[in-house]
Amino acid sequence: MVRSIRYLFMAAVAIFLIVTAMANRGTVDLRLLPPEMGEFFGLTDTVTMPLFLVIYGGIVVGILIGYCFEWLREMKYRTKADQADREISKLEREVTRLKGAGNDKKDDVLALLE
Repeated sequence: MVRSIRYLFMAAVAIFLIVTAMANRGTVDLRLLPPEMGEFFGLTDTVTMPLFLVIYGGIVVGILIGYCFEWLREMKYRTKADQADREISKLEREVTRLKGAGNDKKDDVLALLE
């Protein structure tokens, strides 16, 4: 059921993207800088491409920037989780060492009382 809903959603998105691309096939000129500023810096090159590529490229760049900001925002949580994992590993090693140190011949109840 979930798989079919996922495929249905992906098909709807694909149809939307194709229809949007077909509606925006006209070409546009892209410049790095406004014309006056480009002449001042000597960067007057333009790139001609279909409008839908500009739209989709803007969406992709926006998603990538959002992922980068989210990754940076979550860095403190990942650091705390790594520190907790190291502490857990250290404590597990200590428990294993203490369980094996000198308690082999004693009774478990007596070892707890000591």
